[in-house]
Amino acid sequence: MNQCSRFIHRLASGAAVALAFGTFACGGGSNDAAQTATSPAQTRSTAFRNVRTAPVMASSFLRTIEATGTVAFDQNRSTQVLSPISGPVARILAGVGSRVSRGEALAVVSSPDFAADVSALRKAEATARNARHIADLDQQLFKNDAIARRDLEQAQTDAINAESDRDTAIQQLRSLGVAESTINDIRANRPAEDLGGIIRSPITGSVVERLISPGQLLQAATTPCFTVADLSSVWVMANVFAADLPSIHIGDTADVITESGQTLPGRVDYIAALVDPNTRAVSVRLVVPNPGEVLKRDLYVRVAIHPRTPAQGLLVPVSAVLRDDQNIPFLFVAKPDGTFARQQVQLGSRLGDRQEVTSGVAAGQSVVIEGGLFLQSEEHQ
Repeated sequence: MNQCSRFIHRLASGAAVALAFGTFACGGGSNDAAQTATSPAQTRSTAFRNVRTAPVMASSFLRTIEATGTVAFDQNRSTQVLSPISGPVARILAGVGSRVSRGEALAVVSSPDFAADVSALRKAEATARNARHIADLDQQLFKNDAIARRDLEQAQTDAINAESDRDTAIQQLRSLGVAESTINDIRANRPAEDLGGIIRSPITGSVVERLISPGQLLQAATTPCFTVADLSSVWVMANVFAADLPSIHIGDTADVITESGQTLPGRVDYIAALVDPNTRAVSVRLVVPNPGEVLKRDLYVRVAIHPRTPAQGLLVPVSAVLRDDQNIPFLFVAKPDGTFARQQVQLGSRLGDRQEVTSGVAAGQSVVIEGGLFLQSEEHQ
């Protein structure tokens, strides 16, 4: 047994000498490589030293609420024009895109009602003048005791009734869009051109819709003929979710961004009292100046509303927020033992280089603000 042990000892010693000799024969370069090579553990240690953390702080800030919206005509500056008279369309005087002033003619309607109303005014004017003349004569006769007071009063009553009928006939022609100059010619019993009923614009603006065609039969006060809108200012209807509504108040400023990147200022004018049952969003109305008429009806835009009331919340640097394979945001939270753990979070508004976190972490917790991408890659190794 002792001889076997001595044999094994000699064999091991010889192997050690041979191994040393072989190493020397291969050259000394392997020693240098061993000295310069860096182990994976050393690499991770160096990277961990570049990880920086900071505590989550509760802050007061002015948040920006982002939403989408659509452009609509300002209903205080737009109107649908109805025909004041029944009959077929004789001529169309204004097309889509035409700039019109208040009272400007848009179309002409041929109607027997127009001729009847002109005749009624001529008769009413003649009757009123004759009745007034008789009343004036009776006044003189009464002063000379030539007639009774009862006859004078009857003449004055007849004159007043006739003048009332005349005023009614004038208003009827005005409602048909007849110009004052034509009405004056009729009252003076001068020949008047039979223009027919005139459809006039009730406001100054642009014709954005033409809803009738020549020859179309119109019904008075029923058939919509044109839509006229003042496009210098429009409405933007923003879709805001319930969580953001407490921060928004009437009078708050906003930015409206078009698809081309143009930004226009706006102001919150109204917050709807109803929730859209399909989107579960509330409509917030913005009044937006429209220079150059770049905003068109039903155009989709992005909206950034700037509430005036400061909000309280948790803010972290934007660099601290990472996303997983499902695009869910998370933070790396420092644990007491020096390790880091993922924590999914809900995000709010972004304020420059800071991001609001609405849930998932608490004030005072330390989160990774630099080096998070290294920690994320380490998880996959």
